[in-house]
Amino acid sequence: MKNTFIGQNPSVLWFLAALGAFTLGITLLSEVTGAGLISTSFVKVLGKTLCLCLVAIAMDVVWGYCGILSLGHFAFFGIGGYAIGMWLMYARTEGIVLDSLSSQVIPPTPQEISDAIGNQIFGVVGSSDFPMIWSFADSLFLQLAMVVLVPGLLALVFGWLAFRSRVTGVYLSILTQAMTLALSLYLFQNDSGLRGNNGLSGLQNIPGFEDTSQAALSVSFFVASALALAVGYVFFAWVVSGKMGSVVKGIRDNEARVRFLGYHVESYKLFIFTITAIVSGIAGALYYPQAGIINPGEIAPIASIYLAVWVAIGGRGRLYGAAIGAAFVSLLSSWFTGGGARNINLGFYTVQWTDWWLVLLGFSFVAVTLFFPKGIGGLFDYLVRKPQ
Repeated sequence: MKNTFIGQNPSVLWFLAALGAFTLGITLLSEVTGAGLISTSFVKVLGKTLCLCLVAIAMDVVWGYCGILSLGHFAFFGIGGYAIGMWLMYARTEGIVLDSLSSQVIPPTPQEISDAIGNQIFGVVGSSDFPMIWSFADSLFLQLAMVVLVPGLLALVFGWLAFRSRVTGVYLSILTQAMTLALSLYLFQNDSGLRGNNGLSGLQNIPGFEDTSQAALSVSFFVASALALAVGYVFFAWVVSGKMGSVVKGIRDNEARVRFLGYHVESYKLFIFTITAIVSGIAGALYYPQAGIINPGEIAPIASIYLAVWVAIGGRGRLYGAAIGAAFVSLLSSWFTGGGARNINLGFYTVQWTDWWLVLLGFSFVAVTLFFPKGIGGLFDYLVRKPQ
């Protein structure tokens, strides 16, 4: 039994059981079933949290297991969101334009329809022409393919250039951060083809489901996010177990020795870097239809730094730890910045948590690093396996 996949990874069954029970419970208590004990807005928050758990697990694999501190993985998350957001915005705008032109005596030409859609989407940046990157925006299948291909290809090219040059450590982290910064600065420009600082909006309105309530859509995306998290957890648990997992963890601990043993280190690192980027893109494609909007600020380097903080707080090198850290910090952030936590009046100063949340997060990160380096996940290890 210990030689089987489940025997080597007992956390998989526990994680799937907990996730299944959580998903079923939230679904039954949501407004869509009539119970109404959990609001639609909170279901969306939980659905987005599951997506953040998935990208945190991907980050844990590339950092906690392979030793690559990537400060750019949230950029892949954002790229996935932009890819699906382009189709969502195009299809929704196309429906609006066709409805408005249907009353004309003379049917509009395809070019007139295209110009009207372009004016609706890009009028905010003073244009009406479709950029080349929108060539496949009318095809859901092709845009879903872009969710996988664009982050994957970007990670493959970047990783190949970096790893073949044997860039490691802090220098590699700086390179990933520079890549993220360059991408976000480019997207902030109005001529980037993605509406600059305005980003893509109205993504919560799913084309073809105009008559479906937001309550039903929120539960559907919540269940889809839970399913993606379950599949992602099992997949990454398989990746980091067995021979491949041993090699990957060996690269983290002593890359030179693994290379001396005859393993092509760069190939392993490139595979991990690319596959985690793809999964991050898929997580982003599920996240932003629930968020309703995406802009270049989502791809800024600070977002990837937050991602590293989540993994560190949850417990680096533990898949369930990364998921716990992302869920814990994400939900606390929503509570503190969303008005759930009351401000503290000290008489001479009022502590407003919307301003002090990041300070609290920073202190938490420092405290975990200094006093509890195994993170929240380490607490579970302690409870399950008492120290001898």
